[in-house]
Amino acid sequence: MTTLDIVLNGLMSKYSERVPDVKRITDAMLNKGIIKSISDIDNDHIAFRTLGVKNLGIGSFEKIFLHLGYSKKDYFYFEGKKLNAFWYAPPSEKYPRIFLSELRVDDLSKPVQNIIKIYTDDLKSDPVDSLNLNDGNAIVDFLHRPLWTTPTWKHYEKLQMESEYAAWVIYNRYYLNHYTISVHDLPDGYNDIYSFNHFLEDQGIILNTAGGKVKVSPDSGLLQSSTVAEMIYAPFANGDVHQIAGSYVEFAERRVLPEFQKIPQKSIKRIHRREGFETNNADKIFESTFSSQTVNIKRE
Repeated sequence: MTTLDIVLNGLMSKYSERVPDVKRITDAMLNKGIIKSISDIDNDHIAFRTLGVKNLGIGSFEKIFLHLGYSKKDYFYFEGKKLNAFWYAPPSEKYPRIFLSELRVDDLSKPVQNIIKIYTDDLKSDPVDSLNLNDGNAIVDFLHRPLWTTPTWKHYEKLQMESEYAAWVIYNRYYLNHYTISVHDLPDGYNDIYSFNHFLEDQGIILNTAGGKVKVSPDSGLLQSSTVAEMIYAPFANGDVHQIAGSYVEFAERRVLPEFQKIPQKSIKRIHRREGFETNNADKIFESTFSSQTVNIKRE
């Protein structure tokens, strides 16, 4: 098993424990006969969120996956949400793409910047630089351990008022934000996003409605949907416990490019399908963790 395999398996293991919808969806697919085993699911991409401050952000985080063979691709800018992002192509088609975003902290109000700095200013050097990037287990541990102290509920609320992304990262840190089921690789009847969404809703899965349940790129080649983030009971500093948004599951349909339409279905590979990401789609997928969506989740 390669270092990358260890990292991805470790990420998915902890993510699946934290996001019950993963098992709920997988079990439903198995029961319906859509898949014969979990290995039949192709993971289109995984995503992480970061804070754009000194010693953190994309410049720090990307070192891990660049070392593991990923290639940096297109840049994206989300003006309204004050985010930068890049996507990264894997060293082999058997691995997922990576979508990595970063909050433009300097674009926020001074009071919110100051709250973020309370937690991140103690990082005097890039933590990835002291990490053994050939040790998969060490990387998995790093991605699940706190790099700053647990925030107070008061600070979380203040961040959330200006940037729900900021609030999510200050608590959830580098937890895997989502993984993505490649819908186009599923059997007929389930291999388009609309049919698969219908299947999901029949299972009681709540979908993100921001921009519509299906987010479609201008060229109609990339169609995406996602669940609404799981609500988790989160212990804050001073012993406060509140329900906040955790992670979610995404679904993607990458259609065959026009120049490859005549290729037999069984011969179609990743290179024949629409590649990359789309700013407008991703902008709405981000809102899977926003209160405008999670308000639809029934609290226990």
